[in-house]
Amino acid sequence: MAKRDYYEVLGVERNATPDEIKRAYRKMAIKYHPDKNPGNKEAEAKFKECAEAYEVLSDPEKRKRYDQYGHDGLRGVGVHDYSRMNVEDIGDMFGDIFGDIFGDFFGRRSRTGAARGPVRGYDLETTVELTLEEVARGTEKTIEFTRQDTCSDCRGSGVAQGKSPSRCPTCGGSGQVQRAGLGGFFQMVSTCPQCRGSGQIITDPCRTCRGTGTTPRQRTLTVKIPPGVHEGQGIRVSGEGEPGRFGGPHGDLYCYVRIKAHPFLMRNGSDLMVTVPLSFTQLTLGTTIDVPTLDGTRQLKIPPGTQHGSIFRVRGQGLPDLRTGAKGDLLVQTAVEIPRRVTPEQERLLRQYAEIESKQTDSESRSFFERIRRHFGV
Repeated sequence: MAKRDYYEVLGVERNATPDEIKRAYRKMAIKYHPDKNPGNKEAEAKFKECAEAYEVLSDPEKRKRYDQYGHDGLRGVGVHDYSRMNVEDIGDMFGDIFGDIFGDFFGRRSRTGAARGPVRGYDLETTVELTLEEVARGTEKTIEFTRQDTCSDCRGSGVAQGKSPSRCPTCGGSGQVQRAGLGGFFQMVSTCPQCRGSGQIITDPCRTCRGTGTTPRQRTLTVKIPPGVHEGQGIRVSGEGEPGRFGGPHGDLYCYVRIKAHPFLMRNGSDLMVTVPLSFTQLTLGTTIDVPTLDGTRQLKIPPGTQHGSIFRVRGQGLPDLRTGAKGDLLVQTAVEIPRRVTPEQERLLRQYAEIESKQTDSESRSFFERIRRHFGV
C-alpha cells in the first residue's frame, strides 16, 4: 500500500515551522495513542504513521530529501520501521521532546524507568530494487544506509570521558515524582520529567554525540535475495538495526523489495504474461512467432483460426515459487491488430473477401446478428 504524504498525515502545510510540526505530532500522538483507543488497530496504525511522519519532518536533512524526492528520497537514510515497533518504544523515542506525554498523560509509568531491563534496538527499513530476471534466479544486492550506532567515545553512555552522570535533582534519583491528586486525598506517581525515569542526568555530555550516546554511521551490506520474492516483501537482516539500550541487542534491518517494470512481461503470481499483437491474416492462416522470456526468445506456433484473446501456455517459463521452488508458466495472449491505413490494393482485396464472407452461412457473426433481428423483430 502506498504511503500517504507526511504533511497530510500530520495535517500541516509544506512550509510549516519545526514548532508547528512538533505541536501537530503531539496532538496526533495523544489522539491516536492505543492507551486512549484500546483494541483499535486502526488508531494504532495511525499512531505509528504519525511517528514516522514526525521523524522525517523533524529532521532537517530528511525533510529536505523528502521535499525534493518524496518517499523515494529516503532510501538508505535510516528511517525506522514503525509498523514493527512497540508503541512504548515509539513513546521513548520522542518522549524527551514533549515530556513524558505517553506516561503522565495516560497515567502509567514510562518504560524508561530506572528498573527496566535490556531494551532491544529499533528496526530500520530500506528499499532494494530488482529486475524480473533477478527475481527469477535470486541475487545479491549491495545496499548503503545510515543508522545510529553506539558512540565510540562514550560507549553509549552519553557522558564525557572521565565524567559520571549526576543524581537527578527533581526526583532525587528515584526516577519518579509524586504530586497531589484531586482534592489532595491521594498521591499520583509518575515518571520524572527531567530524567525520564533513569534517576540520573548528564551534566557533562560527550562532545562527539552531545549526550545522545549514538552517532550516525554509514553502513554497506550485501543482502542475499532468494528467488521468487514479491513486490513489497521484506528481507530481514538480523542485527543490522540500531543498537539496544541497557545492554539490549541491536534491532533488525528490513529490505523491502521493489520490482522494476519489464518491457514485455507482467507478473501474475508465479506466472508471467505477455500480450502479442498479430495481424488478421496471421491469426487466420496460422504462423510461428518469437515470444520473449526471461532468458531470450522462444518460438511459439499459432494454429490457423486462432481467435483474438486466446491464451497459449509455455510450461516452465515463469518465476519460481518462493516456498516450493516450482516454476510457473509463460502465458501468451493473442491480440488482433487492425491496420489504421491500407493501400488501394489491400482495400480491393479486402472488399473481395468481404463479398465472399457475406455468403457464408456458418459464420458466427452472421448468426449473432440474425438472432438480434429475430429477437427485436427488425
